[in-house]
Amino acid sequence: MVLDSHRDKLDGILDPLTEKFIKFEPNTITWISLGFALVASYLIYISLLWVLPLVTLFIVLASLFDALDGKVARKTGKSSKRGDFLDHTIDRYADVLLIAGIALSAYCRLEIGFFAVIGVLLTSYMGTQSQALGCKRNYRGVLVRADRMVILILAPLVQLATGHVNIWHFTVFEYVMLLFAIAGNITAVQRALHIWRALRGK
Repeated sequence: MVLDSHRDKLDGILDPLTEKFIKFEPNTITWISLGFALVASYLIYISLLWVLPLVTLFIVLASLFDALDGKVARKTGKSSKRGDFLDHTIDRYADVLLIAGIALSAYCRLEIGFFAVIGVLLTSYMGTQSQALGCKRNYRGVLVRADRMVILILAPLVQLATGHVNIWHFTVFEYVMLLFAIAGNITAVQRALHIWRALRGK
C-alpha cells in the first residue's frame, strides 16, 4: 500500500489534467483506458525488446485514464453506481489483459503467469466482497492495484535493460509475476481475515 499515503499528492497532480478532459463522458474515458491496456498487452505478447518502452508508455496512459474517469465524474456531477461498476469491471479486464500479455510472451513461463492471475483476481474479489457483505470496500494489503501498476510501468524498462537473459533462472517479468502471485494471495488472505473479523456476530 505504498501509494495510498501519497494519494492526496497524486490527486493534486491530476487536477489540471482533469480540466482538459472535462467535456468527455467519464465512461468514455474508462473505455479509452482499456484500449491502452489492450495495446500494452499486445506489445508485450509480441516479445520484441525494442517495443518495451512503448509498453511502459501505454501502461502509463492506461493508468492515467483509469484515474481520470472518476475525477471527471465527480467534477461534473456524473458519478453513478453504473459508472463505478463499469470502472471496476474494466479494471479487472485490464489486469487480466496485462498479465496474459506477459504470461503468453517469450519473457514468461505460462504457469507463473497463471498463478499471478489468481493472486490479482482474488485480491480484487476480496475487496469488492467486503462491500457486498455490508462492510466498506477493502483496499488494504501488502500489494494493491496502484502498486501493481507502478511495478508494471517499470518492469518493461528493466526487462529491456536485461534483454532475454535470465537472472537466477527467471526473467524480470517472471519475477514480477511471482511477486503478484505471492503478494497477491497474501493480500487476499489479509482482506479475507479482515472481513471475517468484521462479520463476527452477524
